[in-house]
This record gives sequence, C-alpha cells and structure tokens, in this order.
Amino acid sequence: MADEQTNTAPDESAPDLDQAELAHSIIESLLEHTRVVSELIAVMAQALDQETTKALTQTAQWQSYLESRRKMERTREDVERFVRLVDPSTGR
Repeated sequence: MADEQTNTAPDESAPDLDQAELAHSIIESLLEHTRVVSELIAVMAQALDQETTKALTQTAQWQSYLESRRKMERTREDVERFVRLVDPSTGR
C-alpha cells in the first residue's frame, strides 16, 4: 500500500512549472494584444486633423490611456523578470 502512494505521488515541482508557464503565456498574450491596440490607436490618431487630435489628447480618457500604457511597459519588465525566476535558463 505504501508503494502505491509513493509511485502515484506527483512531482511537486512540475505543476508549479506548468502553472508558471501558463501564467507567462496568458500575460504575454495580454501584453501583445495591448501592443497591437496601441499601434491601432496611433494609426487612427494620424487620420485625425490637428484640432481633433489636440482635443482628444486633452480628455481624461486619453490621460488614462497614457497611464495605462506606462503601466504596461512596467508590466512587460515584470513579466521578463518573472520568466527569469521561473526558468533561469532563458538568460534574458
């Protein structure tokens, strides 16, 4: 009976690594989506005339967008640090 428990006991480090890889994958996907949306916003802003652009950049929504972008840049750095902690062989 003791042998069965020993043989069926999961390796405790494997689930942690799988969870970390999943978390990393999810975060990377979210960051990539944010990058694509930011590029789209930049292209759309180029299509606006100067007065409209100026009015847009003075809104609370634009300021929130800029703050969110700054946070995402910091988050990208945190994700890279997270990857190094989870998998030191990445060498980044």
